[in-house]
Amino acid sequence: MLKPKTHPATYADLEALPAHMVGEIVHGVLHTHSRTAPRHGVAIDELRVELGNAFGRGAGGPGGWIFMIEPELHLGPHVVVPDMAGWRRERLTPCPATASIETPPDWLAEVLSPSTQALDRTDKHTIYAMFGVKHCWYVDPIARTLEGLALTDGKWQIAATFKNADSVTAPPFDDHTFTLDILWVPEAGA
Repeated sequence: MLKPKTHPATYADLEALPAHMVGEIVHGVLHTHSRTAPRHGVAIDELRVELGNAFGRGAGGPGGWIFMIEPELHLGPHVVVPDMAGWRRERLTPCPATASIETPPDWLAEVLSPSTQALDRTDKHTIYAMFGVKHCWYVDPIARTLEGLALTDGKWQIAATFKNADSVTAPPFDDHTFTLDILWVPEAGA
């Protein structure tokens, strides 16, 4: 029996998704997941505050960056939505007037969840390298870890790893240190 021919996903498939769903097109395949769970949301919001103050606003850090939560990136035929991305200001000036961005970020963070980490760590990881994203952080709010990767000669290398309440100083934000546990939802009774 012949299998029906499948067609690559299109932007119309993304537009047809309900508002509570995030959609991405990776290698022609539509991937969907629901919006963030509370642990995930707290981790990305705290990371945005920590890096945004020091590197976006220059409060206690050098400034010079633009950060966005869940930007829609159009990287070649792929439409990907990292949890957070950052560009050196001069690379994203002027800021696009469109809902999507074609300029690959200089840094991004994926907050890992059981439903998304396989895609984040494989296909999206490869796409980010193909399009020259220089730094990628994987934040795991359940394991309470942060893994910082740097792109070297087209390959990802582990630049730094942190757990629990370690002091984080990691590329490309080596000028600033923060305590990793600010990203975690407090345990009951703590």
